Amino acid sequence: MKKLIGFILICLLFTACISNKRITYLQNLPGNPEIGLDEFIPYATVEYKYVLQPFDVVDIDFASSDEELTKAFEFQGSRSMRGGGGGGGVSDIFYFTGYSLDQEGYVELPQLGKIKISSLTEEEAQQLVQEKINAFFKEEVYVKLRIGGIRFTALGEFSSSGAQVILKNRATIFDALAVAGESNILAKKNKLFIIRQYDGGTKIHQINLNDRQLLASPFYFIQPNDILYLEPMNIRQFGNADNLTSSLGLIISVTSSIILIVALLTGDRL
Repeated sequence: MKKLIGFILICLLFTACISNKRITYLQNLPGNPEIGLDEFIPYATVEYKYVLQPFDVVDIDFASSDEELTKAFEFQGSRSMRGGGGGGGVSDIFYFTGYSLDQEGYVELPQLGKIKISSLTEEEAQQLVQEKINAFFKEEVYVKLRIGGIRFTALGEFSSSGAQVILKNRATIFDALAVAGESNILAKKNKLFIIRQYDGGTKIHQINLNDRQLLASPFYFIQPNDILYLEPMNIRQFGNADNLTSSLGLIISVTSSIILIVALLTGDRL
């Protein structure tokens, strides 16, 4: 019985241990061209540009030599509120000061009424609003339009899952991991799913955080409305512990109890 117990414990240790190769970011994986330190890595060419979608929030600001004109296009107090915005994942200031697209993709602006800007890029939407303003006023009023931060949702093995906001124009997948909380040791870092919104539909993509080639991937940068999902490793099914030590302790405890019961039933001595 002692030999049996020793054999089972050794098997548990080997099966429960997780290789560093499964939890280390940005490795040179076998079969891929090696990327050395200090080597320049060009960004991947991405044909698709994010287009505005219903329920997006955009920040639209106006500038003119006539201060009274700019006040006509702003909701009361929005500019002063904008000055107190926080960092990514802390404050969603543009939700309160920006303009939300409705279900049909229209945004309603003071004086100009409803303008449909869904299915347009930021630049195209800005140009359209600028044309509407130029037709309305003889004086020069300049328009700045941008998406109100990068909103994404983190699900699965993150330390802080849920809806998040990064107040930047561009953010990498590692920016998102930092905001949502670095994935714990029980996450499948080689299987991060990105559920990405496209004009009129959705696609599911899978990336490998262990692979250094990710830096040259078209999914290195996240997009607004991305949903990130990290699967748990198989060891997760043995318990709800948040770390490997607790899970391993639970496995050993259950196994020891089973061995003890078997010994009592068979009459063997430990």
